[in-house]
Amino acid sequence: MQEELNQFERNDVWELLPCPPSQTIIGTKWVFRNKLDDQEEGIDYDETFAPVAHLEAIRILLAYSCFKNFKLYQMDPLGFENISRPNDVYKLKKALYGLKQAPRAWYDRLNSFLLQNGFIRGRVDTTLFVFEKGQDCLLVQIYVDDIIFGATNDSLCKKFSKLMQGEFEMSMMGELNFFLGLQIKQCQEGIYISQSKYTKELLKKFGIEEGRTVSTPMATNVKIDKDEKGKSVDESKYRGMIGSLLYLTASRSDILHAVCLCARFQSNPKESHMSVVKRIFRYLKGTIQYGLFYPKNENFSLKDYSDSDYVGNIDDRKSTSGSCEFLGDCLVSLFSKKQNCVSLSTAEAEYISAAFCCTQLLWMKQTLADYKCSFENFADLFTKPLPSSSFCPLLSKMAVKNIYSSS
Repeated sequence: MQEELNQFERNDVWELLPCPPSQTIIGTKWVFRNKLDDQEEGIDYDETFAPVAHLEAIRILLAYSCFKNFKLYQMDPLGFENISRPNDVYKLKKALYGLKQAPRAWYDRLNSFLLQNGFIRGRVDTTLFVFEKGQDCLLVQIYVDDIIFGATNDSLCKKFSKLMQGEFEMSMMGELNFFLGLQIKQCQEGIYISQSKYTKELLKKFGIEEGRTVSTPMATNVKIDKDEKGKSVDESKYRGMIGSLLYLTASRSDILHAVCLCARFQSNPKESHMSVVKRIFRYLKGTIQYGLFYPKNENFSLKDYSDSDYVGNIDDRKSTSGSCEFLGDCLVSLFSKKQNCVSLSTAEAEYISAAFCCTQLLWMKQTLADYKCSFENFADLFTKPLPSSSFCPLLSKMAVKNIYSSS
């Protein structure tokens, strides 16, 4: 980035001037986009893919910090400031843009540095790095240039902070309290995760600050279909509302199912679909402070709950699967998704839902192995034959609910 700024000066991109008193100043951000007819893959660069942490991986780290009772901290690259003229602003004269391989280059640089200093990279989640010293361990999770970390011994955090600041121009931002749009409150009882600020902004953006509230995100007797004879609404606005709500489900599991149902009709949405979406917003208006709470306790068992409806989609007769995965009392993963095929029985719908859960549980089990957490009886479902009566519609749900549990 410093090289980019030097390049700006050499190319006379902007000039530093006193801030005009009557003008609104636009903040700058680093935006990396593709350059046209400039660099060629295989000649100027090779791989551009940069690993990005799953949201579930972030939640697992938060749940583990509650289990081990340690604080999480955050680091970020330093901003740029002209030391001699800190109150002046840049007047843009022409524009330049950056390189699409920059995130990959940063990951490779950080990855090499951490491995050279004794860290072990996660086998499944390659954005997780672990440093062990005796019985203590330091966990580092990276998301592009944002770094969160914590350790069972606070001295390891201090050493890591000095190590990073000695190698990179990074600032220690203190305890983790805001990450990827999530408000994170670390307290003595546990961790509270919310998006109340984002929720208020959404209500203001879509003009739903006034009016009554409702107690549920969706009425239980509502059946949504394509409504081909209905009146069409603004497609871009509808998609914007759905996209905003999908991001909000990072901490609001209570609206996930309703939002995912509405997301199926983003092509040519109707007034009937918009009314359901607006109900979700009215529900949010009365529940702005809702979020996820991760309590501190000694329970760190891996549990899963799955369910499905049967031919719930009116248009194509497909069922919907849903599940939620817990580490102890901490909800770390959840999904609601329409099944890919038409189920011929309730038992088949349940088994398809259970298959989704098994995939997620296997990923979580392998990820938690890097935390030195083992779940020995996890293999029971695969090693013991199911009884002949296993085609009971509830068996798959109960198997997933009860078997995957370990201290």
